[in-house]
Amino acid sequence: MIPLDISARVRIETQCRSCKGEGLRPFLDLGSMPLADRLLSAPDEAEPTFPLVVAFCPHCALVQILHTVDPEVLFAADYPYFSSFSPALLEHSRKNALERIEDQHLGSDSLIVELASNDGYLLKNYAERGIPVLGIDPAPGPAAAANAIGVHTEVAFFTSEYAFEIAAQGIQADVLHANNVLAHVADTNGFVAGIAHLLKPGGVAVIEVPYLKALIDHVEFDTIYHEHLCYFSLTALDALFRRHGLYLNDAEHLSIHGGSLRIFVGKSAHQTDRLKEDLAREKAEGLDSWTYFEKFGEKVAALRDEVCDQIARLKAGGARLAAYGAAAKGATLLNYCGIGPDQIDFVVDRNTHKQGKFMPGRHLPIRDVASLSDSAPDYVLLLAWNFADEILIQQQAYRDAGGRFIVPIPTCRVV
Repeated sequence: MIPLDISARVRIETQCRSCKGEGLRPFLDLGSMPLADRLLSAPDEAEPTFPLVVAFCPHCALVQILHTVDPEVLFAADYPYFSSFSPALLEHSRKNALERIEDQHLGSDSLIVELASNDGYLLKNYAERGIPVLGIDPAPGPAAAANAIGVHTEVAFFTSEYAFEIAAQGIQADVLHANNVLAHVADTNGFVAGIAHLLKPGGVAVIEVPYLKALIDHVEFDTIYHEHLCYFSLTALDALFRRHGLYLNDAEHLSIHGGSLRIFVGKSAHQTDRLKEDLAREKAEGLDSWTYFEKFGEKVAALRDEVCDQIARLKAGGARLAAYGAAAKGATLLNYCGIGPDQIDFVVDRNTHKQGKFMPGRHLPIRDVASLSDSAPDYVLLLAWNFADEILIQQQAYRDAGGRFIVPIPTCRVV
């Protein structure tokens, strides 16, 4: 349980997390929110809430939230996220590893390091092929699961100091993975400095982040929560890495998580033509300017009203509703929209570590996915909409029996 009196462990940022510039410009205020990944053990459990305000840096174009909750509070021992519960993510990660083995000519004399390696979901693809790996993750639960399958994992927060410490032991990476973690770190510059120190001169850092342009264009406001401190464009990433003697050399656009980037970073500059075109396109579209973001708050409020109106109409008609996906993004959507037990009976999730607990803020019970068949709600609000294709296939029997899904992002629709 998190102690309620932790105000001293929350910091209000007045300078940019990347360039340290002043004059951050807020453009979205989601109100006071609970910690999206802190599931409750009881429906009446008290929990702290914190402001959730998003701002734009006019100097380096980094989008970021203005309040930093202590990482020790965010990522405590009972951190519930385990990557291996998503078949789609497992396949995505397997393909990533196989591509790196081929294009980097990796073998038994290589070393693959992953930051925020979770339960070994990615590194196991290297280990199974005899390639040495090292996982680094601050959450004991997922790290223990990784070690249990033979993926060597250290329990630690990755910092520049930690990078210096292990590099002094002769540990340096041919390939360094960091998937969906760069946005989570409070010391953005320290984290990138650590990457620069841990990477071999000819090595490559392969980093995945949700793409800011997709977030804005598709009104993906639910991907904003306290664990996500930063929201990246290629423009902001390029400036961040150059500050530490690293170079953003290429980028792939991915559909996962509603639109992501896989970037390739090294110690020398070799920018591809497609990256140069992407950077030019961002500038032409205005991702480095305030005007691109200033109307976003209005779009978010309009989508909230759309979702709430749809649910209100269904409830007025006597429909019974549940929700799918006890993910952090689900907590943001439920709390910002004010959706609770009066509208939704329960939430289901495949992650056994989440079942039996309760959603932050709205205190909805989390059950096994089998509850959809057992209780047969008329509609299911798809909180994990970023895995919609996978979930709709998995739940074909529920749909064949007449069940319908409400997909809230980028527009509210029933399928």
